[in-house]
This record gives sequence, C-alpha cells and structure tokens, in this order.
Amino acid sequence: MGKYRGGSTTVLKPKTTQQVSQIMKWCNEKRIGVVPQGGNTGLVGGSVPIRDEVIVSLSNLNSVRSFDPISGILVADAGCILQSLTDYIAPHNHIMPIDLGAKGSCQIGGNVATNAGGLRLLRYGSLHGTVLGLEVVLPDGTVLDQLTTLRKDNTGYDLKQLFIGAEGTLGVITGVSILTPPAPQASNNVILALPSFDNVLPLYKIVKRQLSEILSAFEFIDRTSYDLAVKHGQGRALSEDEVAGAECFVLVETSGGKREHDEEKLNNLLESLLEVDTPLINTGVLSQSPAQFSSLWALREGVTEAVSKEGKPYKYDISVPLSSFKTVVDATREHLRSKGLLGDGAVKHVLGYGHVGDGNLHLNIVADSYTPEIQTALEPFIFEIVASYRGSISAEHGIGAMKTHALHYSKSDVSIALMKKIKMLFDPHNIMNPGKVLE
Repeated sequence: MGKYRGGSTTVLKPKTTQQVSQIMKWCNEKRIGVVPQGGNTGLVGGSVPIRDEVIVSLSNLNSVRSFDPISGILVADAGCILQSLTDYIAPHNHIMPIDLGAKGSCQIGGNVATNAGGLRLLRYGSLHGTVLGLEVVLPDGTVLDQLTTLRKDNTGYDLKQLFIGAEGTLGVITGVSILTPPAPQASNNVILALPSFDNVLPLYKIVKRQLSEILSAFEFIDRTSYDLAVKHGQGRALSEDEVAGAECFVLVETSGGKREHDEEKLNNLLESLLEVDTPLINTGVLSQSPAQFSSLWALREGVTEAVSKEGKPYKYDISVPLSSFKTVVDATREHLRSKGLLGDGAVKHVLGYGHVGDGNLHLNIVADSYTPEIQTALEPFIFEIVASYRGSISAEHGIGAMKTHALHYSKSDVSIALMKKIKMLFDPHNIMNPGKVLE
C-alpha cells in the first residue's frame, strides 16, 4: 500500500537458525532494533521498519524439513512460501490449512507471526489450532526449540501460542510444525445473488444445515465490491439481468469426498432456496468446470486487486456480529457523506466483503488519495463502532504500526498491561520490531 517507509540501511538474509541466533545476540548487545520480514505482504506495516532498524529477511530459510503423509504433519523453515508448501504436499493428497490471496509470495513464518486467517478458517480453524510447534530465536539469541510433531502435549504452558499473532515483537520464528488436512476429493462452488442483505443470515443458517460437513467457505460480497471486481476484469459469474435486482452476493464452497454426493447436496440446496413463496435468493450459478470454479473464486479474491486499481484504499478488517455487516458499511458511508467527503469529495467508494463464517468484515474506503481529512473522519469513528459491538479492530491483519494507538478499543487496560509485561520479559531492551503492536 506504500503507507510505511523506514530509513534502514541494512538487510540481513540468514540461511540457518544459528545465523539468526548470532544476529539477534549481536543486535541485543548493541541495542539495535530488528524487524523480521517474510514476504512483506501485510497490510498494517508490521514488517516495515519505522526508523533505522536492521531488517532480518527469512527468505533464505526456505527448506521443507520433513513431511509425514500418514499424520499430515509438515515441518518447514519459516521462509517457505505458502504456495510452495501447497505444491510440495499436493502429491501426497494434503493441503495447507490456510489459503490467502498473497499465497504466491507470503511466507509461512509470517503467516504464523500474524495469525493469518484467510479463506479456509471456517473449515479448518485458525493457526492457533493447526500449528503444533515452533522454533523461535529470542531477542538475546537463545533458540527456543518447541518444534514438536505431537498433536497432544499437556505439559504445562503452551509457549508457542505467545508467538502466534505476536507479529515478531517477541522473537523471530525460524521453523514451523503444522497439521495439514487431507485434500478434498471434490470441490464445488456456487455464487448466489441476494435481493437484500437481510437474507444473508437466514441463508447462512440454511446452508450450514443442508451442507453441514462439506461446507468449507461462505463469503459475503456487497454490490459495490462485485461491480468493482467485474469492472477490473476479475470475472463475471452472472449476466446483467441476473444481477439487476441484487443488493449483495454470497459465494459458497464445498469440499467433500465424493463429487456426485456434493453436487446433489448443492442442487438440492438451490432448489429449496428457489422453490418457496419468498425466495432468499434471486438466482444462483453452480460451477460446472475447474475453470468456472476458479472464475467464481476470482470474483471474491479479486476484490482486493480491483480496489487497488480503483484508487487509494483505506482498509479495515474488523470482527463484528454478522447481523451488523451492512449497518457498519452504511454508517461509514453516511458519516463520510456528512463530512462532505463522499460524492463530490475525495472518497469514491465505501464497500464491504468478507468471511461471514467467522464474522470478519473487510471494510474498504476507496479514495483518490490518502489525506489527513479522510483519516480523521474514519478514525476513531470506525473503531468506536467496533467497540460498541465489543468487536475486534483487527480480525486477521494484525496491529502492526497502523493500529497501535487503537488497541484499547479491543483490549482492556488489564489485558494491555499484561501484554506489556510479557513483552518486557522476552524483550527487555525493546529491540524486536519496535513500534509495532504496543505503543
């Protein structure tokens, strides 16, 4: 996004955990700030230096250490690219439990450090559950080896959890042990056009009940998001007549063991949704080929790229109750209009899309340029809305440098005080990713 830029003169690219250890020991003794960096695909400035810190790039730690096709447990260096790991285990009929739009460049260590969510969380849960062990270099150079391949280990404090989502503020993740699920034998998807957002939650209940164990994704796209994706060549699933009366769209994916069984369930779902007096959907399109399957996903995954082509995006990934998705988007739009920033002003679009299955809304405000006026109008307005729902100001992107000042909207004073004590215990000289997460 180009919002953050430091004054670093040095990038170090160690090839081994021991080299990372030597770097950290030296920097700790000299009180030199360190920014661990993976694929640098984050959206909150977490892997970008703020001042003149040394950047430690993990890109040369890129080997798979082991894979057990029986248990599905993968042990890999932190610098392995997510797509490369996906390709590595594919011949063994396994998949990675996370799937992100940045999978071609993001690294597994960065995924863990930011507790990345993505498109498969509904089915496989968060990295707090699928990561079995970590190897971490602490700020003083000590190597914490908890790279276990055990699924059950009830021996005291689960220290690895502290580093999942810590954004490199407690140590440098150099190795990851992760549980990979078996690859589904059949995957299908369908895009549904809804006349009203009010139909999303009733639809979600029906879809969960009818698809049950094969449901793997339930993604929400508002009308503006859909139109921008189509405008910028991210796919076209429906004809203009079919989208004419649609206020929003839902993309449903299934992953199961038998294609015929799954297709029958999806067809039965579509019939039950359409054959009622007041249908919840206007229409639905079921993918009929691998190419069409990819095309439907391109509509959802392509919103991010479409937004970036349209202008300068202000991105907020928040967790709020599912029923409030539209309320939050509409309230933000009206707030900007009341400030004279929408329409003839600097803001072009206010849109929302996200993971209905886990309550994660991506709220995007697209402007001609980043300006102090827009920033002031958006913050703390959006954070106050989130706090009113007891939601999270960051559902999956993290805090980084962008939201340190707003942490109190989601964490109590007691929680923040404990986080600072943990930070001080691991990093008393504050050399690890300074200025990130905690002010």
